Amino acid sequence: MKFKEYSIFLLLMLNLPASYMLYSRDKDPTINYSNGAAVEALNMNSGKWIWQSIDGPENTWACFRKSFELTKIPANAMTKISVDSKYWLWINEQMVVFEGGLKQGPTPDDSYYDQLDIVNYLRTGKNTIAVLVWYFGKDGFSHIDRGKGAFFMECELNDTTIISDNTWKIKVHPAYENTSGDNPNFRLPESNVRFNAQKDNIGNWIDTDFDDSSWPNATEKGTPPDSPWGSLWLRPIPQWKNSGLLDYSDLSVTLPYTTTSTTTISAKLPYNVQLTPYLDIGAPAGLVIDIRTDAYEPSNNVYSVRAEYVTKSGSQQYESLGWMNGHYVYYKIPAGVTINSLKYRETGYDCEFTGSFTCSDNFFNTLWIKAQRTLYINMRDTYMDCPDRERGLWWGDAVLEIGEAFYALDRKSDMLAKKCISNMVDWQKSDNTLYAPVPSGNWDRELPLQTLASIGQYGFWTYYLYSGDTSAIDDAYPHVKEYLNIWTSDIDGLINHRGCGWSCDGPWGWSDWGSNIDERLLDNCWFYIALKAARDMAVLTNNETDTAIYDTKIQSIENNFNRVLWQDEHYKSPGYSGDIDDRGNGLAVVAGLADSSKWPQIRTVLANKRHASPYMEKYVLEALYIMGYENDALDRMKRSDRYAPMVSNDVTTLYENFGNDGTFNHGWSGGPLTLLSQYAAGVAPETAAFGIYHVFPREGELTGIHSVIPSVKGTIEVNIEKNRSNYALNLNSPPGTLAKVGIPKYPYADRIVDLISINSTEIWHDGSLTGTTEGVDYIGENTRYYIFSVVPGIYNFSATLTDKTATLNNINPSPFELRIHSNPANEKLIVSDNVKLKQIQILKNNPCNESN
Repeated sequence: MKFKEYSIFLLLMLNLPASYMLYSRDKDPTINYSNGAAVEALNMNSGKWIWQSIDGPENTWACFRKSFELTKIPANAMTKISVDSKYWLWINEQMVVFEGGLKQGPTPDDSYYDQLDIVNYLRTGKNTIAVLVWYFGKDGFSHIDRGKGAFFMECELNDTTIISDNTWKIKVHPAYENTSGDNPNFRLPESNVRFNAQKDNIGNWIDTDFDDSSWPNATEKGTPPDSPWGSLWLRPIPQWKNSGLLDYSDLSVTLPYTTTSTTTISAKLPYNVQLTPYLDIGAPAGLVIDIRTDAYEPSNNVYSVRAEYVTKSGSQQYESLGWMNGHYVYYKIPAGVTINSLKYRETGYDCEFTGSFTCSDNFFNTLWIKAQRTLYINMRDTYMDCPDRERGLWWGDAVLEIGEAFYALDRKSDMLAKKCISNMVDWQKSDNTLYAPVPSGNWDRELPLQTLASIGQYGFWTYYLYSGDTSAIDDAYPHVKEYLNIWTSDIDGLINHRGCGWSCDGPWGWSDWGSNIDERLLDNCWFYIALKAARDMAVLTNNETDTAIYDTKIQSIENNFNRVLWQDEHYKSPGYSGDIDDRGNGLAVVAGLADSSKWPQIRTVLANKRHASPYMEKYVLEALYIMGYENDALDRMKRSDRYAPMVSNDVTTLYENFGNDGTFNHGWSGGPLTLLSQYAAGVAPETAAFGIYHVFPREGELTGIHSVIPSVKGTIEVNIEKNRSNYALNLNSPPGTLAKVGIPKYPYADRIVDLISINSTEIWHDGSLTGTTEGVDYIGENTRYYIFSVVPGIYNFSATLTDKTATLNNINPSPFELRIHSNPANEKLIVSDNVKLKQIQILKNNPCNESN
């Protein structure tokens, strides 16, 4: 079986598809509310916020109904719905939205609204809208509580307008209760869901013919933009993907099954799933069934969400609507219950697993796939650190997740990245600090280094570079500028540390989990990375006058970083007494502060020091790739104190910490996904939106790679196979791009390229051009590659190898040290869309510019 065929087979086998500290409730005087440009804000004049007469209480499930007549069906029926906090919508007894609404809010004072066309659910005559609203009623790391439950709706139907007002009927659902015992930890705004079917006397309330005349009318609580919900902002991400009810992969009993004693039934899921559990049983009244997953207790005495169902007498079906996640659902069922069916519904962010990576070593295939699954389980209202313990937008995690999504998912995922950027900058405080997680009601502390990472080249700028979306940078840049001005310089011309411990006042100076953290070293690397991104943002947003400020600060760090922090064989801050920090040494390479003369010594550091958690490990591994030590990177990933235990276990996602510790689905652990696609397969953009991109493989000991990259321009597919005699690289490059393809000079340390053919035409031999082929031009060479430019199309590069004594790890090349060969054909390249002749001239005339 050829490698490409094998890789596709392996992908199908392994990569299962994706079905998919408290504030006052008054306006916080430390928050800057000025920015409202990121998404559309809507102030209605007719629809009302409605609820029951009292404002809450916490964990309330309220039923709303409205009936109306239509003489004809309109051409469309655009409907706007906003709630605090989640809703389920039926029209004429048909489910329209399963869990609508986003957690509060786009700003500390405003709310989101959903917009949908309901025309396909309408009919002539009587129509009925039924809405179930879940009001959380408490703060969390992903939600700010407004103190009042609320529902808003407005729908235009030709001459008829349906609005939420006091003509609607409302009834608090009597069957929803609070659980006793352990409840979710304070980071989660969601409560456990307990449904007492004995109290479910509300009837078939979603039915069109249901008699709601005895229900009270709703109470009007205000009109947008009245507080506490403020202006309404259009939901910037899709509604959730919904699989419908599915059978579990396996059950620990054979159904139907009748319990004779309390029995816990284990229901296996195909992978780590965001789900709502379902049961179909026969039972006597008053028995309590406990439902939870294997993710319920991610660490000692820190609980996620669970559900309880109290039986009524007879046959009954129930689906618990509060989503949970895990690999297994555990139904703890008392004696005397007949279980007819157990199912689940998978919901999640609406995108597809369109990216892939497979190679000749199954270890990395499994690691990449687990990283992809970890990425997806951490997407919903925001990018999350974990879906069980916190569900919070910690930006250290989000930086890594956004980078992974460009290689792993379709481009609908970009909308979530943009929402996260908007949330962060629109929660900026009046003292100009940026903090995360947001939106949040019980957290407001800045994490300085995570913030620098988010606004730097790996966060906001990566989103722009891969997507080409300038609007996010337009909105974010003023906030980035204000935030960077907070930071001050020390007497050495470097940056002062910001932050202190977990329990102190002020910024939380967290850098990473683990020990031997050289804070001053990390501070200056992250600040330098943020400065370079800010400078690029200033140019992009036509604020070139700001570049002088950044240039001065950049120059100060460049002048003093090595003078102060380099200690002959490694980086180590004066006064720092811990062991040499692999994180800081690696990040100095990634930032571009460590020149190539220091790489051999830093390589030794990274070979012997492994203090980084999975959060910072990505940057350590990236440093090895940048320095040209790709085999070191592959070897480090495989170590027993790195990713080997995560790869070998049965869990489909990645743990929070090495040693399989912490949550088993932590967002920051997937960095190898990006590295394998970006460096091993070699694909990365050089100009925004892949107008110009390169394929510079660093496959190392891997003898085959097949990579699919779902770029904004279209699918990029790369297939690499090598042996001692031949190096083959096949590229399918999409419209609107110019690709720079590097054929490695030394696919093996002792074998060098002798002859290169493209699409069966010999084009290069023994250091000289020997032919041409349409759409291809020879750009030049550096110490690693012979480099060609290609217009969109399919290209098969084939290189023959010959003996050549060389030690690749002694080369330590810079990818920007090109030697250009004169080629007038460069001036004739024509590429569609946004790749202009000017860009080609940039390649030709300024090859050493690091922007390329």
